[in-house]
Amino acid sequence: MKREEILQLFQQFESVASELEGVECWSARELQKLLGYSKWENFEKVIKKAKDACNNAGEDVNNHFPDIKKVIEAGKGAQHIIDDIALTRYACYLLAQNGDSRKEEIAFAQNYFAVQTRRAEVIEQRLLEFERVKAREKLTQTEKQLSGILFERGVDSKGFGIIRSKGDQALFRLSTLQLKKKMGMPDNRPVADFLPTISIKAKDLAAEMTGLNVQSKDLKGQSKIESEHVANNKAVRNMLTQRGIVPENLPPAEDVKKIQRKLDSDDKKVLKESKKKKK
Repeated sequence: MKREEILQLFQQFESVASELEGVECWSARELQKLLGYSKWENFEKVIKKAKDACNNAGEDVNNHFPDIKKVIEAGKGAQHIIDDIALTRYACYLLAQNGDSRKEEIAFAQNYFAVQTRRAEVIEQRLLEFERVKAREKLTQTEKQLSGILFERGVDSKGFGIIRSKGDQALFRLSTLQLKKKMGMPDNRPVADFLPTISIKAKDLAAEMTGLNVQSKDLKGQSKIESEHVANNKAVRNMLTQRGIVPENLPPAEDVKKIQRKLDSDDKKVLKESKKKKK
């Protein structure tokens, strides 16, 4: 396919995109023509295959293929209302994947929508990584605050470490060493650096509860505070297991420090590129 043809198709696909309730979408009737299908009946067969693929992927078909009405001019000012379908970018990608790839328009669409879909996936992955990094930072802040509260009530740093370890054991039903061994974590690193986001947030919630209750109940001394922290971790564990989530059975996540370095590196690249564009 020549460069001129590619540019022309790109402009055509961009020009027919519209918004429905804030979501970018394409009219199936307009896409039918762009993809080289002369008959709606033939294109409907491709739409059915795409819907099946959407359903098999665990997505809600109605979110990606909602039925709409389209008004068309019939000459002499007359108008007809016909059935149409609003297609999300993901729906268009599935349509292209299930179309006749021998058509140049289909081949272009497969690549056009694949690139855009991958961009969305990259953004989604980055958001998930960002959320995990922020959750880890929040846990660090919470534990620092809790350590300060406990210090005022007769618990030193060594005692705080023991309390935190007992809490982890209540949450995961494993000692720190056992948990690290099971999940393949380095011995010299904190457990939280390799936990999935939900486990990090579970630890954070239990620590927040302990900090609040230690002050409201005016608890003092390592023994009483340890019992409180263990009870809070057990409560959080019960909440998770009741919803089918067993903390110690969740797979370990990538080193959060490595994720942070990756995000920082990406930010620097974006900043560098933006400076180049300004020059």
